[in-house]
Amino acid sequence: MTVLRSILLFVAAAVFEIGGAWLVWQGVREHRGWIWIGAGVVALGAYGFFASLQPDANFGRILAAYGGVFVAGSLAWGMVVDGFRPDRWDVAGALLCLVGVAVIMYAPRSLPA
Repeated sequence: MTVLRSILLFVAAAVFEIGGAWLVWQGVREHRGWIWIGAGVVALGAYGFFASLQPDANFGRILAAYGGVFVAGSLAWGMVVDGFRPDRWDVAGALLCLVGVAVIMYAPRSLPA
Protein backbone atom coordinates (compact mmCIF):
# COMPACT_ATOMS: atom_id res chain seq x y z
CA MET A 1 0.00 0.00 0.00
CA THR A 2 2.90 2.38 0.67
CA VAL A 3 4.14 2.13 -2.93
CA LEU A 4 0.63 2.77 -4.30
CA ARG A 5 0.24 5.79 -1.99
CA SER A 6 3.61 7.11 -3.09
CA ILE A 7 2.73 6.72 -6.78
CA LEU A 8 -0.61 8.49 -6.28
CA LEU A 9 1.15 11.34 -4.48
CA PHE A 10 3.64 11.64 -7.34
CA VAL A 11 0.77 11.80 -9.83
CA ALA A 12 -1.05 14.45 -7.78
CA ALA A 13 2.14 16.47 -7.40
CA ALA A 14 2.75 16.26 -11.16
CA VAL A 15 -0.76 17.46 -11.99
CA PHE A 16 -0.38 20.46 -9.69
CA GLU A 17 3.17 21.38 -10.68
CA ILE A 18 2.79 20.89 -14.42
CA GLY A 19 -0.71 22.36 -14.39
CA GLY A 20 0.49 25.32 -12.34
CA ALA A 21 3.40 25.99 -14.66
CA TRP A 22 1.04 25.68 -17.65
CA LEU A 23 -1.37 28.18 -16.10
CA VAL A 24 1.45 30.69 -15.53
CA TRP A 25 2.62 30.08 -19.11
CA GLN A 26 -0.90 30.73 -20.40
CA GLY A 27 -1.21 33.87 -18.31
CA VAL A 28 2.11 35.32 -19.44
CA ARG A 29 2.86 33.91 -22.89
CA GLU A 30 -0.70 33.67 -24.15
CA HIS A 31 -1.78 36.93 -22.46
CA ARG A 32 -4.64 35.36 -20.52
CA GLY A 33 -4.04 37.59 -17.52
CA TRP A 34 -3.36 37.66 -13.83
CA ILE A 35 -6.16 35.26 -12.84
CA TRP A 36 -4.44 32.48 -14.78
CA ILE A 37 -1.08 33.41 -13.27
CA GLY A 38 -2.56 33.49 -9.76
CA ALA A 39 -4.23 30.11 -10.24
CA GLY A 40 -0.87 28.76 -11.42
CA VAL A 41 0.89 30.06 -8.32
CA VAL A 42 -1.73 28.41 -6.08
CA ALA A 43 -1.37 25.13 -7.98
CA LEU A 44 2.42 25.28 -7.64
CA GLY A 45 1.99 25.70 -3.88
CA ALA A 46 -0.28 22.64 -3.82
CA TYR A 47 2.46 20.71 -5.62
CA GLY A 48 4.83 21.41 -2.73
CA PHE A 49 2.22 20.23 -0.26
CA PHE A 50 1.64 16.93 -2.07
CA ALA A 51 5.37 16.33 -2.45
CA SER A 52 5.79 16.72 1.32
CA LEU A 53 3.31 13.88 1.98
CA GLN A 54 5.58 11.20 0.48
CA PRO A 55 6.26 8.39 2.98
CA ASP A 56 10.05 8.67 2.56
CA ALA A 57 11.56 11.31 4.84
CA ASN A 58 14.47 12.27 2.56
CA PHE A 59 13.75 15.52 0.72
CA GLY A 60 16.58 15.03 -1.78
CA ARG A 61 15.43 11.54 -2.70
CA ILE A 62 11.83 12.65 -3.17
CA LEU A 63 12.77 15.59 -5.38
CA ALA A 64 15.28 13.57 -7.39
CA ALA A 65 12.69 10.88 -8.08
CA TYR A 66 10.01 13.46 -8.76
CA GLY A 67 12.23 14.87 -11.52
CA GLY A 68 11.61 11.69 -13.51
CA VAL A 69 7.88 11.88 -12.87
CA PHE A 70 7.97 15.50 -14.04
CA VAL A 71 9.67 14.56 -17.32
CA ALA A 72 7.13 11.87 -18.18
CA GLY A 73 4.20 13.90 -16.86
CA SER A 74 5.19 16.96 -18.88
CA LEU A 75 5.16 14.96 -22.09
CA ALA A 76 1.80 13.44 -21.17
CA TRP A 77 0.39 16.89 -20.32
CA GLY A 78 1.59 18.22 -23.66
CA MET A 79 -0.14 15.36 -25.46
CA VAL A 80 -3.45 15.76 -23.66
CA VAL A 81 -3.67 19.54 -23.34
CA ASP A 82 -1.60 20.95 -26.22
CA GLY A 83 -1.79 18.20 -28.84
CA PHE A 84 1.97 17.51 -28.65
CA ARG A 85 3.12 14.37 -30.46
CA PRO A 86 6.21 12.90 -28.79
CA ASP A 87 8.66 11.03 -30.97
CA ARG A 88 10.25 7.71 -30.06
CA TRP A 89 13.16 9.50 -28.36
CA ASP A 90 10.80 11.47 -26.14
CA VAL A 91 9.08 8.23 -25.15
CA ALA A 92 12.38 6.40 -24.60
CA GLY A 93 13.69 9.25 -22.44
CA ALA A 94 10.51 9.36 -20.38
CA LEU A 95 10.63 5.60 -19.82
CA LEU A 96 14.27 5.84 -18.72
CA CYS A 97 13.27 8.55 -16.26
CA LEU A 98 10.48 6.40 -14.84
CA VAL A 99 12.90 3.49 -14.40
CA GLY A 100 15.11 5.93 -12.49
CA VAL A 101 12.15 6.88 -10.29
CA ALA A 102 11.51 3.21 -9.50
CA VAL A 103 15.15 2.61 -8.60
CA ILE A 104 15.45 5.72 -6.44
CA MET A 105 12.17 5.30 -4.61
CA TYR A 106 11.36 1.63 -4.48
CA ALA A 107 14.62 -0.32 -4.52
CA PRO A 108 15.07 -2.44 -1.38
CA ARG A 109 17.38 -0.77 1.11
CA SER A 110 19.04 -2.24 4.12
CA LEU A 111 18.41 -0.63 7.47
CA PRO A 112 21.16 1.62 8.85
CA ALA A 113 23.45 0.01 11.40
